[in-house]
Amino acid sequence: MKLEDYQFFQQNGYLSLGKILTDEELAFYLRLYDQDRKGKKQFWFDYGHHHQTANYDVLVSTPEFDGLIRHPKVIKPLSDLMGGDVCFSEIGIRHMEAYTGEPRHCVWHRDGDVRGGRHLLEHPLRLRNIQLMVYLSDVSESTHCFSISPESVGQPILDKADQLERGGVHNLYGEAGTAIVFNFSVLHTATVRTTNSERKTVQVYYGHRNQPHMANDSLIPVGFWKNHPDEEVRNFYGVLNDKTRKYLETGGDDEKSLDQAAQILYNIDYKNRQKQSLAPDA
Repeated sequence: MKLEDYQFFQQNGYLSLGKILTDEELAFYLRLYDQDRKGKKQFWFDYGHHHQTANYDVLVSTPEFDGLIRHPKVIKPLSDLMGGDVCFSEIGIRHMEAYTGEPRHCVWHRDGDVRGGRHLLEHPLRLRNIQLMVYLSDVSESTHCFSISPESVGQPILDKADQLERGGVHNLYGEAGTAIVFNFSVLHTATVRTTNSERKTVQVYYGHRNQPHMANDSLIPVGFWKNHPDEEVRNFYGVLNDKTRKYLETGGDDEKSLDQAAQILYNIDYKNRQKQSLAPDA
């Protein structure tokens, strides 16, 4: 990673990697995204006040997204920022519909892990977990977007109002295929605008392999952490979360149909968390 890129992240808590996908790659992942959203609705749910729908079990419904999760233009800068080997934590593919209401920032927030951990203060960039956001549609002043309030590692961590006063708001734009990485605990939000455009994103969280799992939203299939022929891939996916362990306890590690897997996941996750599945018969 270039020194100026590292320093930019150090001063702001985020970095645009530019357009990382070729036109062919973009078409491939956009096709996978559209097929998943149209044909695998049992995995999608309403994300509520964020004006979004999402699928967080993408590695079950469309495992080909592994290629984007471990894209070479992503893994190298992530490793440079995190300071060593990274692991998979979570993936969500999200959709924001066209909108005719009043523009607004949805919910300014700092992400944390399941134990409440946010900034890892002993890390030189205060990175406990890092998120990758890949735009599969063009994002501009006339569309929904991602917004962040920049925060330097040398600054004290403030509450929401004080941080917004100090750091202001940066709306991050880019053409389809653009990728942004950011400290998951830096203040951020989705921003909804009056627009005729949809927003399509892939959002992936990564962690340190020597730290506990971050969250329980994404199942990690055995084909990645146990049965994959590449040891590095097994290690990358090897920090298992409680959801994965519960799935194994409930359904075992044998291969299942998508409908069978979706039903087990619904019983584990969606019913417990009262998420509204978009499948018409759920």
